[in-house]
Amino acid sequence: MSEPLLRVKDLTKNFKVGGGFLSRNAALVHAVDNVSFDIQSGETLGLVGESGSGKSTTGRCILRLIEPTGGEVWFEGRNVAELSAAAFRSLSRDMQIIFQDPFASLNPRMTVGAIIGEALTIHGLASSKQAYADRVAQLLETVGLQPDHMRRYPHEFSGGQRQRIGIARALAVEPKLIVCDEPVSALDVSIQAQVINLLEDLQAKFGLTYLFIAHDLSVVEHISRRVAVMYLGRIVEIASAHDLYARPLHPYTEALLSAVPVTDPKARRKRIVLQGEVPSPINPPSGCHFHTRCPIRQLPLCSAEVPPLEQKRDGHWAACHLRS
Repeated sequence: MSEPLLRVKDLTKNFKVGGGFLSRNAALVHAVDNVSFDIQSGETLGLVGESGSGKSTTGRCILRLIEPTGGEVWFEGRNVAELSAAAFRSLSRDMQIIFQDPFASLNPRMTVGAIIGEALTIHGLASSKQAYADRVAQLLETVGLQPDHMRRYPHEFSGGQRQRIGIARALAVEPKLIVCDEPVSALDVSIQAQVINLLEDLQAKFGLTYLFIAHDLSVVEHISRRVAVMYLGRIVEIASAHDLYARPLHPYTEALLSAVPVTDPKARRKRIVLQGEVPSPINPPSGCHFHTRCPIRQLPLCSAEVPPLEQKRDGHWAACHLRS
């Protein structure tokens, strides 16, 4: 297999919370805990899990919107974390993000043309005012909007249209990797399908690579080639979308999939109801983070030893002591 476009190795992010003057006695939130994965050029890796599992923090650490506490992020053979600000600005043209909230991610005081074209100015990609306007008009048409929309403001658009504007902004600099941070979770179901189809069309047209972050497993199954499942800051399973949905290995993945609605009664899974609440990332359980809610746990093994993320089947990785 060729060298991956993106390689994340032992990525860690801790946040200090509480504490008094000069952050004394501050607690640590273990938002991302030794996360590792690769993404090949042109593929989509879905990243799923409950709210608070560390999905969005992982995506933002990759782009250095949040500085990671530890670990490495390699993009096209370059360690992103070691680059200077100037070198990273040049590289950032190849790594863009689509934010979750289309209402909060667009500056209400800027026209759509200015929002989309801002990156063209920053990276010097428009040689003249006419070239700038032509490029913005082209981007609007690419995402299914009208060129004359560039003179309007975000509040004049629906949620789905605003997300299309966000997609056009990400495309402006011709990136290679786009982190899609729950890009459809704030949209109506009918609009979600339109945006997902648009992202797939753009990937085919421009050869884009996606890290697609979501909590809706049915959406992730549709767009992703591989899927990684996160729980309390750790990746617990990675496999092809088909294999993961057909034959999940980790008990947490099984529980998530059992809650996915299906139209075919024969395809329904037995509902798995997890006991207890999600533990706090300030004080996560020892050993396997999932052992406090796991229906098949064996103590003291599961509470004493951290299960490694290892290959259980061809191309199927899981972090579980009891599954092979």
